[in-house]
Amino acid sequence: MQSETETRPLDRRVVITALGIAQILAWGTSFYFPAVFAEPILHDTGWSLGWIVGGTSIGLLVAGLISPQVGRVIDRHGGRPVLLASSLFYAAGLIGVGLAPALPVYLAAWVLIGLGMGTGLYDAVFAALGRMYGTAARQPITNLTLFGGFASTVCWPLSAFMIEHVGWRSACFLYAGLHLLVALPLQMAVVRRAPAPADGKTAEDDKDMPAEPARIANETAIFGLLAVVLSIAAGVGSIVVVHLLIFLQARGVDFAIAVSLGTLFGPAQVGARVVERLFGNRYHPIWTMIASCTLMAIGLLLLSGNFPVLLLVILLYGAGYGISWIGRGTLPLALFGPLRFPRLMGKLAFPSLIVQALAPSAGALLIESGGPNATIGLLTVFALVNVVLIGVLWLMCRAQIAADR
Repeated sequence: MQSETETRPLDRRVVITALGIAQILAWGTSFYFPAVFAEPILHDTGWSLGWIVGGTSIGLLVAGLISPQVGRVIDRHGGRPVLLASSLFYAAGLIGVGLAPALPVYLAAWVLIGLGMGTGLYDAVFAALGRMYGTAARQPITNLTLFGGFASTVCWPLSAFMIEHVGWRSACFLYAGLHLLVALPLQMAVVRRAPAPADGKTAEDDKDMPAEPARIANETAIFGLLAVVLSIAAGVGSIVVVHLLIFLQARGVDFAIAVSLGTLFGPAQVGARVVERLFGNRYHPIWTMIASCTLMAIGLLLLSGNFPVLLLVILLYGAGYGISWIGRGTLPLALFGPLRFPRLMGKLAFPSLIVQALAPSAGALLIESGGPNATIGLLTVFALVNVVLIGVLWLMCRAQIAADR
């Protein structure tokens, strides 16, 4: 039986701040890990760079494979057990990486980190927020992505500082300690035990939550189309993020300038998310996803067309990619309702995480075989196809969108 303290709703700003700090740490020690750690690990061990970086792909694959089950657990028990487990998986995986005497042990440790990614990155936390706040989860989801956008800004220099002073293995141990001593207590404090959703109401907004709507018209087709849109956005985005400096250098800029331009990618994401945060409640989330697909396509079109102002290319594409993560969480919530959202979020995450895991390697093969310019052209085609697909999705959902106004 829960005490009055456990059942009293927490201020959402406190919840999102705590979860946001955990997100910075989660992204910084998984998706953004190789950017700083790969070179020191290579120099110390002599392992293949491809396999060192490939640990992240293994992690994403594991995260994708478990995402449907994660969604089911959150649906039944709320986000607390899943998010707490993520901190333990991250800590165990990072300790494994730090101790790894050989490459197979290193890769096995990334399986543990992948379990942490599947239970602790955006998709799982979005589902947990949907379980907590129901239809009111859009703003918390948007606010959470503002924190996540600073993961590289915080963790890259922190990682470099730790590696320089204590070495990469000890840095892994320190990060494991941060997961156990910072992320775990924060998530334990703000994610309460959730009652079973027996009557269509959520843990914190049950008196205001409407009954779960019936299945929408053409739901299977809409769900499948949305999964394709999110997977293409994730795949294109993953390739561009990993190979951005190569693409910029293919446009004739030297490495130093490419690095300087690349640093604008993160602020472009966060800036677009701030705009969505300020105005997003005035329109349906499908317009966020339409804007995302359109901006990503425009950015790649300008890049493939040798547009001279690469600063604008970065800002437009980065803005589109940044709000794609908001649309990834808020659009399924709006289309399918809060009660089914955790379970469906897990199913939607499955193909997009698999694509995201494989895309960087596929991009490297494309660059090696056809060159960066041809790769940019192919990515542009995929981005344009996604604009068409999101347009089709809008047409299929017009009646529901009008009813939600």
